[in-house]
Amino acid sequence: MLKDNTIYGLVLGTFGPLLGVVGFYFWKLRTANFVEYLQLLFSEKHFLTNVLTFSMFINIVIFTIFINTDKYKTGKGIFISSCVWGVVALVIKFVY
Repeated sequence: MLKDNTIYGLVLGTFGPLLGVVGFYFWKLRTANFVEYLQLLFSEKHFLTNVLTFSMFINIVIFTIFINTDKYKTGKGIFISSCVWGVVALVIKFVY
């Protein structure tokens, strides 16, 4: 059922943090508008750090599932995507 493909891992690793950003919105700030949430995300550095940490946690969970099921190529793709997301998160944090 689960593929063992690096491209599949890159796709999963890309959408995992996006799912984490949306999941954090529903978990913490359901009363706010989603646009206000995004504005708050980019205006408050401490809030951005919390959201990015939660988002990267999603990738850790996905990575662990695939490594424990011996899908190493997919795990490699998730790891590469996580590294890219980490660099993007650092750039956003220090540039804005």
